[in-house]
Amino acid sequence: MRKAKWFVLGMALVLSCNGNTNDSRLLSNSSGNINDLSVVVDNLLWEGKVGQSIRETIGAPVYGLPQEEPLFSMGHIPPQIFSDFATKNRTVLKVEKGKAADTKFLKDVYAKPQKVVLITGMTDLEIIEQIQSKAERIISAFKNEEIKEKQRRIRISLHKHNNIEKSLGLSINFPTAYRIAKEDSSFFWIRRDTETGSRNILLYQMPLTAVSKGDSAIADVIKMRDSIGEKYIPGPIEGSYMITEKAYTPFMYTTIIDNKPTLETKSTWEVKNAFMAGPFINYAIEDKLNNRLIIAEGFASAPSAEKRDQMFELEAIIRSIKIK
Repeated sequence: MRKAKWFVLGMALVLSCNGNTNDSRLLSNSSGNINDLSVVVDNLLWEGKVGQSIRETIGAPVYGLPQEEPLFSMGHIPPQIFSDFATKNRTVLKVEKGKAADTKFLKDVYAKPQKVVLITGMTDLEIIEQIQSKAERIISAFKNEEIKEKQRRIRISLHKHNNIEKSLGLSINFPTAYRIAKEDSSFFWIRRDTETGSRNILLYQMPLTAVSKGDSAIADVIKMRDSIGEKYIPGPIEGSYMITEKAYTPFMYTTIIDNKPTLETKSTWEVKNAFMAGPFINYAIEDKLNNRLIIAEGFASAPSAEKRDQMFELEAIIRSIKIK
């Protein structure tokens, strides 16, 4: 009897460690489709200006797609029914009115892995100000969580691709649904054929000087990818090949891949002399140790189909790159 008493006391001490009784070991696994976001907010707030602000910022259209698709597919959940299975989604945006203005980024609150962002404010205006001022960080937090989950799913069935590592000195994780469509000593075209089209990744290297610093960087990336398209990516008729669509303004910003400075460019591609087009995302990774740029580009061809999640998969694959 005495042993049982001390066992119960010991378990209580373990569970109360750090003042947290919600030990992550006791949490159930999170669930949900990639890029599905649960928004927990009162009905009146959701239907008013607070909800409008959430949809216009956190649910803004993804840049670089031919048609408008939101960053996240948002599902509204009133607080009174946010319990049990409803709490298990991997990403949760929770809004509470009547508390001091704040935005908290929480981990593994109801399930694991899970990212919860809690926004509070005394008034609608304070809540909206929190949403708008923290939007970039909120989007990044949710997106990073989804990237990790997508990469986890990809690792379940990895393609074996020794030639990439031998030729380019890097590793990249992509699933067995993809194949090597074309390769030479320093170029790889990785392709996944689908019912609606294809998803593609290009890998190659360029001199560090191929993309300059400053305002001319975008022009350099376009020139570089157009030359690669002409050489390696033919269209359906003779003399046709992939180029950058001129009518769509490319968007470029800096990011990090494998702890290295990287230029990310988003825009749309088309096929010269043919009616084909789609989105692309291009990464120029600085590999200063080897005095080169690693270029990794993902592009999708899927006429009339939604492309957000296709491009997200390509981004998740490219972000798995590790340079040897």
